[in-house]
Amino acid sequence: MLDKVLIANRGEIALRILRACKELGIRTVAVHSQADRELMHVRLADEAVCIGPASSAQSYLNIPALISAAEVTDSSAIHPGYGFLSENADFAEQVERSGFTFIGPRAETIRLMGDKVSAIEAMKEAGVPTVPGSDGPLGDDEGEILATARRIGYPVIIKAAAGGGGRGMRVVHTEGHLLSAVTVTRTEAHSAFGDGTVYMEKFLEKPRHVEVQVLADGQGNAIHLFDRDCSLQRRHQKVIEEAPAPALDPDARAQVLKACTDACLKIGYRGAGTFEFLYEDGQFFFIEMNTRVQVEHPVTEMVTGVDIVREQLRIASGLPLSVRQEDIELNGHAFECRINAEDARTFMPSPGKVTLYHPPGGLGVRMDSHVYTGYSVPPHYDSLIGKLITWGDDRETALTRMRIALDELLVEGIKTNTDLHKDLVRDGYFQQGGVNIHYLEKKLGL
Repeated sequence: MLDKVLIANRGEIALRILRACKELGIRTVAVHSQADRELMHVRLADEAVCIGPASSAQSYLNIPALISAAEVTDSSAIHPGYGFLSENADFAEQVERSGFTFIGPRAETIRLMGDKVSAIEAMKEAGVPTVPGSDGPLGDDEGEILATARRIGYPVIIKAAAGGGGRGMRVVHTEGHLLSAVTVTRTEAHSAFGDGTVYMEKFLEKPRHVEVQVLADGQGNAIHLFDRDCSLQRRHQKVIEEAPAPALDPDARAQVLKACTDACLKIGYRGAGTFEFLYEDGQFFFIEMNTRVQVEHPVTEMVTGVDIVREQLRIASGLPLSVRQEDIELNGHAFECRINAEDARTFMPSPGKVTLYHPPGGLGVRMDSHVYTGYSVPPHYDSLIGKLITWGDDRETALTRMRIALDELLVEGIKTNTDLHKDLVRDGYFQQGGVNIHYLEKKLGL
């Protein structure tokens, strides 16, 4: 087992990793910016190191500072959490070259799946269903670009190969706008990601966002932990997630779950990962793979009983998976509401001091948060302050518990999006299950 893990992140995920380490008897090192001295995991870690000022670029994205912190604390491994450097292949490579274990996939795997074009090609070879699209990146031949769009059929979407988080994409409905859209997307991609490579896909009109959680140990063992529905989104950012995904075609579901585990074995995957799909008319279409732990991993843990972060730590220690596919059974249903420090109507961030914090409780209720009464939410980072998760024997029970838990949650001193969640969990269409990815934005008039 690993001896000491440096947690290269902040907030609720850093605390989540720390708890998993403690359960396994692994010592912990918390790194933090000058603005994050009062984070809960910093207080609880065995050691803490300040790695720079408030700016992410000078702290949590500062690779030399993180490597140095690992060296001075004699850490054996680095856990990147999610966001920041979690899917940065150069960081993973430098961690390993410096003699530490990177708790995640190998650098070459992160590169393979981080480039949307190479990821799609790899998934096609592995038998994972993909969205109809261009055969690789778009070239400069305008006639060929137009012909590709005609073959796929409008509407199409132009995507940056290095894009992510909803950035670097443009929908085109008519041939007259295609070439200019390709040019603009290339320019934006080069500016935002340093890579102007773009590709084309069929744009699905009313898809759901369904994803498959996998674990693989790099020793010939790979399993899936079933699926999640993350369709309730605003500007490509998830708001509420649930597991398992409701109302899926059972045959299509079984096929895609097996395809994902087969793909893990084919590409030699190691660690936790998530295959993300668009789901429409009973069909799955691969869009990308996240080579890290997901924000919404708790809903999967609640319905399978598998501690995903614990498995990450075991895999990084060189141990095989502790569970087999035949051990995994779905038990009930779970929801997660992302609680953000932001105005529920305008979505403007709301940093400041939390004057009162009371997390909800009761059977089937879990709150993953780093917040406490007296904590000051800094303005420098993502506005996520917690994740409220509820479980029930069935979807209706889990949703009822979420309504009760949201009413019980108290966060004063700052604004939160709790009122938005209270509205959504009482929404008639959402209660039925299976809303598409455009539903929330239409509901909000965005």
